[in-house]
Amino acid sequence: MNTHIEEQAAKNYQLWMDSSIIDEQSKKELRDIANNKKEITDRFYKELEFGTGGLRGVIGAGSNRINLYTVGKVTQGLAAALTAEYPSPSCVIAYDSRHYSPEFAQEAALVLAGNGIKAYVFESLRPTPELSFAVRHLKAEAGIVITASHNPPEYNGYKVYGADGGQITPASAAKVIEAIQNVSSFEEVHKMDRAEAEAAGKLVWLGQEMDDAYVEAVASISQHPDVIQEVSENYRIVYTPLHGTGNVPVRAVLDRLGFQHVDVVPEQEEPDANFSTVQSPNPEEHAAFEIAIAQAKASGADLILGTDPDADRMGAVIKDDKGEFFILSGNQSGAIMVHYLLESMKNKGTLPLNGAIIKTIVTSEMGASIADAYGMKVFNTLTGFKYIGEKMTEFQNTGEYSYIFGYEESYGYLAGNYARDKDAVVAAMLIAEAGAYYKSLGKTLYEVLQELYQTYGYFAEKLETRTLKGIEGVQLIAGIMSTWREQAPGEIAGIPLTQTEDFSLGLYDLPKENVLKYHLEDGSWFCLRPSGTEPKIKIYFAVQGESYEDAQRKIAALTSDIMTRIDAYIQEHQS
Repeated sequence: MNTHIEEQAAKNYQLWMDSSIIDEQSKKELRDIANNKKEITDRFYKELEFGTGGLRGVIGAGSNRINLYTVGKVTQGLAAALTAEYPSPSCVIAYDSRHYSPEFAQEAALVLAGNGIKAYVFESLRPTPELSFAVRHLKAEAGIVITASHNPPEYNGYKVYGADGGQITPASAAKVIEAIQNVSSFEEVHKMDRAEAEAAGKLVWLGQEMDDAYVEAVASISQHPDVIQEVSENYRIVYTPLHGTGNVPVRAVLDRLGFQHVDVVPEQEEPDANFSTVQSPNPEEHAAFEIAIAQAKASGADLILGTDPDADRMGAVIKDDKGEFFILSGNQSGAIMVHYLLESMKNKGTLPLNGAIIKTIVTSEMGASIADAYGMKVFNTLTGFKYIGEKMTEFQNTGEYSYIFGYEESYGYLAGNYARDKDAVVAAMLIAEAGAYYKSLGKTLYEVLQELYQTYGYFAEKLETRTLKGIEGVQLIAGIMSTWREQAPGEIAGIPLTQTEDFSLGLYDLPKENVLKYHLEDGSWFCLRPSGTEPKIKIYFAVQGESYEDAQRKIAALTSDIMTRIDAYIQEHQS
């Protein structure tokens, strides 16, 4: 460990202990680690960083933790940025089921109020996409969501949204970051008392009226409500909100469209900040569906749906040709929804000639192939739905393209223009409706997926991650990226490497980002990307084969070769 870093962390620790601003409970927490140099260093070696969309970190006392003080300081910076740009700004705030989410939301609201900014705050937990909708609906200048999405229970986070309802992009984030950096101490944070803020009209609570407007907007995306009425008596869904915010809105939308049999997993229905029934409250993790699958087997369900804690990611489980439950990947669900939407709109005569599908650079090309077949334009963005949202706003402003659907492989989807962030509620509705529609035609969603493979090619994708925590982890991830950037091998699994895309150079008019993508001679590709919200490096793989078996063989060989190299680097350089 660097001695200078340890010494600086110790000084910052003492500043907190000596501060009259820091409350006694936080100081007690810090006194308990007084003899733990490693813990003090980790908590104080830096300030919790506000990235391009916000901040996310472990809950606790310290400058490198998320707490009332770091939330207050970030909000003070955000308030300064807003008042510099708008004469009379307002901001909407939502929060999820995590530890301290209500407290952090109220702290943000009262700091905004202390800076003369009107804060609309949801009266209880709500999905992230409803926040995006509400910003647009209320014509607010900004939004805040207190959430750490699907991170472990010890985390929380703070995401910032712009006036279009999308997460702020790098250009906007740079202004906010600069304003935050200008807040040199907690003493500079201006805060209003709650009663005073309510009386002054600077703190306004949102409830059922906004919920109803949101559900109406989601339901308007439905393609075949008539078909749902036809098959719903014999169509059964099991749904798990994974202890998060999706329970009420998902059920409300499905009920509105006429799904009669939606059974919620009782063990995972109620909000629970500890996510007690799962190791990770993430529908990307197959283990998150274990209880739901057991319930679906017992009830004979056709479909299983799961949403993450802030209900912006949706996972689906369908039955395969043997009647066994099959967990769809994000790419597979996305391809099915692209196909369903475009086929439905074409059949109804509502498919726009200038229609557009947006996906990220690490998302499968299968959806793009489907979109091409329908004559739709496909756009690629960097990873992060904020870039998809930015493109949507561009289309709305220019009128050059009509947005239909946007998605990323990590279970994030959005259809329609009512929001600017991924929405598990509309995704759950669409996959459920697609299942009902194809059931009316005598097909299962699994059979539809196989038909898509036969038509467009056997695509296979995989994601590997390596979690590398703390200062050492940051250095290891940087080392991996540097090594691959400077010394990429000439071939992988016996296949020549033909093209390298270094997105840190600002390719294709995209913002600069620390992402490397490599293309091989057989059309396969892989991509290295440090996570912006977790101490992880993510490695994406994609191939296309002549058959299912060929695709699986290719993806296994590609993954094995690259991960062997990366794991060897980690083992060699770990202390």
